[in-house]
Amino acid sequence: MCTGKCALCVGGSLYPLALISIICNIILFFPGWDVKYSQNGHITEEVKYMGGLIGGGAMVLIPALHIHLTGKQGCCGNRCGMFLSILFAVVGVAGALYSFIVALLGLVNGPHCNQMSDSWGTPFKNRNESYLKHRDLWVICTEPTNVVEFNVGLFSTLLVASSLQLILCAVQMINGLFGCLCGTCRNKEKGPL
Repeated sequence: MCTGKCALCVGGSLYPLALISIICNIILFFPGWDVKYSQNGHITEEVKYMGGLIGGGAMVLIPALHIHLTGKQGCCGNRCGMFLSILFAVVGVAGALYSFIVALLGLVNGPHCNQMSDSWGTPFKNRNESYLKHRDLWVICTEPTNVVEFNVGLFSTLLVASSLQLILCAVQMINGLFGCLCGTCRNKEKGPL
């Protein structure tokens, strides 16, 4: 596979992953599918870091656009464009890594919720054992409804999306290096005029 086609594939694959990250992060602002928790400040702390919006979203979407353009013929489909795609891929790696760390912290610390004792807090934070292994503990959170499942599902999706983004951006860094040294092979495909 030529480096240009690989860049097209990587760029095209990053678009839906960035969109998934953005959507997951936006949904996390509405636990229990209700606006009142965001208005009252009763959302999980890691949601406020906006790992999916900033990291897995904007910091991956912009490099994805350049990487995709690098794979096409034109101003970016050359050795210089491939060199720039390495730099953009580094930005993508940083964004994906930020999203990954925030999602991991969101899973480890657990949700911000109203506990049985009628006080808001993060009941699963700083425990010796993970709440993820003990589903029977999830009933501690009484409000928002099913907030533990809500957070686990969305933060897990962000974790998977950011992992794939990390892999794809790392692949583009290697691909960009080969493209910078050897060319994009787009000119070779056109054949003699």
